[in-house]
Amino acid sequence: MQATCSLCPRHCRLSEGKTGFCRARRNQGGKIVSLNYGKMASLALDPIEKKPLARFHPGSFILSAGSFGCNLRCPFCQNYEISQADEKFPVQEISPEALVRLAVDFSHKAMGNLGIAFTYNEPLISFEFVRDTAKLLQQEGLSAVLVTNGMIEEEPLRELLPYIDAMNIDLKAFSEEFYRWVKGDFAAVRRTIAMAVEACHVEVTTLVVPGKNDSLEEMEAEAKWLSSLDPDLVLHISRYFPRWQMEEPATDIGRIQELCRVARRYLKYVCTGNC
Repeated sequence: MQATCSLCPRHCRLSEGKTGFCRARRNQGGKIVSLNYGKMASLALDPIEKKPLARFHPGSFILSAGSFGCNLRCPFCQNYEISQADEKFPVQEISPEALVRLAVDFSHKAMGNLGIAFTYNEPLISFEFVRDTAKLLQQEGLSAVLVTNGMIEEEPLRELLPYIDAMNIDLKAFSEEFYRWVKGDFAAVRRTIAMAVEACHVEVTTLVVPGKNDSLEEMEAEAKWLSSLDPDLVLHISRYFPRWQMEEPATDIGRIQELCRVARRYLKYVCTGNC
């Protein structure tokens, strides 16, 4: 029996036992199930600025949790070891309740802890686990943060947003061509950003890849659009480094500075990353 995954814009149509493009969702008995529910590939207490979030409780720490899988194929991925992994990747299993207890314990320690950031791989493909954990965090008065590529359909995003306090959303580029290259959906990501801005604290990251998304005209269009949503929105303009399938030299720092100057014509808060 075939089943269609309705979580993200890919709408993977899967035969019995087959796994989707993200490597983390499978058709079992005609139903799409999560393969990475509660399966942690990485867990660490990080500064909030590392997410990166510049204007959400700066100076704080947050428990960062990641699993395996992703619904994009960025050839420059910095976390490809887990983002491109599948269920064979070594993980530690943990329930939402146990993860929240850990977050609460850290919140009582000297450094403190804001809550949990779902990060490292693409957290939205772990929709059910993120939702269940975020609900418990809200009950404890702790924050739920998403570091995401924004590739999710409208209905599941609406279900999730009431439990999310902050998001850093990758806007990979401001062009259809770039999103075709990374196997993504430009319109869906813009919709996610627009919906999230209405619901929680949002910051956006664009990683600049030389020759792909580094034109001043494209950055101007991006910054102008983001400003139309919220002129106080934070934009992080980050530097590409050779990784996974790409060996091209790192982005020139001077180009990053030029792009920042363009973005600052429209946005109040523009930060450089990886420089």
